[in-house]
Amino acid sequence: MTRDVKETFSGRVGAAPAPAALAAKVRTLAPSMTRSMQRVAEAVAHDPAGCAALTVTGLAELTGTSEATVVRTARLLGYPGYRDLRLALAGLAAQQQSGRAPAITTDIAVDDPIADVVAKLAYDEQQTLADTAAGLDTAQLGAAVSAAAAARRIDVYGVGASGLVAQDLTQKLLRIGLIAHAHSDPHLAVTNAVQLRAGDVAIAITHSGSTGDVIEPLRVAFEHGATTVAITGRPDGAVTQYADHILTTSTARESELRPAAMSSRTSQLLVVDCLFVGVAQRTYETAAPALSASYEALAHRHRR
Repeated sequence: MTRDVKETFSGRVGAAPAPAALAAKVRTLAPSMTRSMQRVAEAVAHDPAGCAALTVTGLAELTGTSEATVVRTARLLGYPGYRDLRLALAGLAAQQQSGRAPAITTDIAVDDPIADVVAKLAYDEQQTLADTAAGLDTAQLGAAVSAAAAARRIDVYGVGASGLVAQDLTQKLLRIGLIAHAHSDPHLAVTNAVQLRAGDVAIAITHSGSTGDVIEPLRVAFEHGATTVAITGRPDGAVTQYADHILTTSTARESELRPAAMSSRTSQLLVVDCLFVGVAQRTYETAAPALSASYEALAHRHRR
């Protein structure tokens, strides 16, 4: 590698998440936790008031784990120690007691009326967006925006549903005058990544964080000196070892009639929209005329 991976990971630990972001953080990270850590995370998310009143020993006993597991879980959730987690739990409990509506189930049954399907999906989409916004590291987002705004060229990698999001981001960047390419073919992605260098940006979109066809071109781009960004639902996934900046998406619960691809796409689209708007702001003097020109070029297609 041309850069030290450990150096890449430095500075990623930001401030502890606000109380409002705690539940979203638990939902995002729980799938990648050990089972014992999941028990601790689920306990604090389901009963923040009760857990806030417990010592580290008490929470360990409640969840059938150890004090070390409780502390490790607190740190994985972004808190320096258990004391900081307890303070956040107390804040979350206060917010819940202030009258916020309780969560509703979004499980969709085969015989649900279509009106119920609409209501459940709408609620779930809202929750996914709220969780993504709450858990998004704005410092990492700002750094990614700065790199993309100054980039000579931007390559975006994604396959399947993530490939559609990659295409969405690319067409937006093209309309404000930037040079951007979306690659869903893994061979083409790697051969293009070889051409990247310092001053270029490579963005990998993978919900699982372990999609080999996306990780491989990002690794090549990383090793050739490009600034790399990972948009993923797994901040501890394999893709992040080659990412200078990590933008985390919400990990919504998958169900039989709502595969992960649907919920992941919702959160990914929010993140790429945030990235795009940030870039458009930074490049406004050139972006605005380019966007106007693209509208004008297509205007005749909408006239009757």
